Amino acid sequence: MSKRNYIVSVLVALFGLALPTMASAAPRTGAVVYSKAEKVGGIEEGGLYAVRDGRLNQLTEDPADVEPAFSPDGTVIAFARGGDLFTVRPDGSGQRRLTSGTEIDSRPIVSTNGRYVVFERRASEGAPADLWTVAIGGANPHQLTSGGADDYEASVSPDGKGIVFVRSLPGVGGDVNEDLFSIQPSGAGLKRLTRTARIDEFAPRYFAGGILFSRGDDSETPAAYADVYTMKRTGKVVQPQVKGVGSAYVEDVSPDGHTLLFRRDQGLWAKRIGPARAHKLTELPDGSQTTSVFSSDGQRVAAIVELEEEQRLVSISVANGASVQLAAGYDLAEGASEIGPVIDWQPTR
Repeated sequence: MSKRNYIVSVLVALFGLALPTMASAAPRTGAVVYSKAEKVGGIEEGGLYAVRDGRLNQLTEDPADVEPAFSPDGTVIAFARGGDLFTVRPDGSGQRRLTSGTEIDSRPIVSTNGRYVVFERRASEGAPADLWTVAIGGANPHQLTSGGADDYEASVSPDGKGIVFVRSLPGVGGDVNEDLFSIQPSGAGLKRLTRTARIDEFAPRYFAGGILFSRGDDSETPAAYADVYTMKRTGKVVQPQVKGVGSAYVEDVSPDGHTLLFRRDQGLWAKRIGPARAHKLTELPDGSQTTSVFSSDGQRVAAIVELEEEQRLVSISVANGASVQLAAGYDLAEGASEIGPVIDWQPTR
């Protein structure tokens, strides 16, 4: 996938969003965490912020903090800061450094067993990435992939035995093709899953029956498009899930592995994976970018939207599309702020 979704401090643009009637009270749930950077009096400020039970709290105070990712038990948040990785507790305490050095580390994902973090490492800005792991306590960084290819967008399987990722490889006529590969957390068992000339596969996620992904043209040109497919973990039995009526881009898969959340030109949609029909959760303007994620029970979706010229964090019911504000009265991007691009919702039991 193109790196536009993983550049630090990408501005979320969700203009003119039409939402169902919104209640002012927020449901009690785990915290939704996001990053924000802004200039106040010429000074850069920001960090990680958490919204919980209708309250907005600042967890860290470095505007370089981005890409928050909760551990599966909800007790730790991994995040990137200035090319290194850190963790912090959901209340902002217990900050710990995981990596250091001249390399650029980004996009941390905590493993399903909570013991290690998968991340991308680049030798310098713009260089190809390799996948690495590091213990959740910050010890023993371990390189998973190498060889000069660009490896990114990793996703860890629910059983913790596999990691699927995108690898950019030279294609026909000097083009670059994006294909899917898998590897074990030890670094063994590298396997190529797709091989499609002039077609890209990207945004992979594990679901209950295998791997779900986007397929199409991932360029930043008018020719760009995407459909959604599934396949077995072996790369076999490829089947379309959303195809042919507007481009469909994967946003998230529910924690139980059965429901797909995706963005299509004019809306945010949910679909039971399989033969079921998709249903629209809310309208979106053409070409908008969203940052949306399932709650841990899969019944709601959190998204940053623009409402009455203010950016708000909302929770949307997957069943009926009803929305409530998670932090009523707060404009997340007040002033010239940059939000996201990653938000995450704390797992709760």
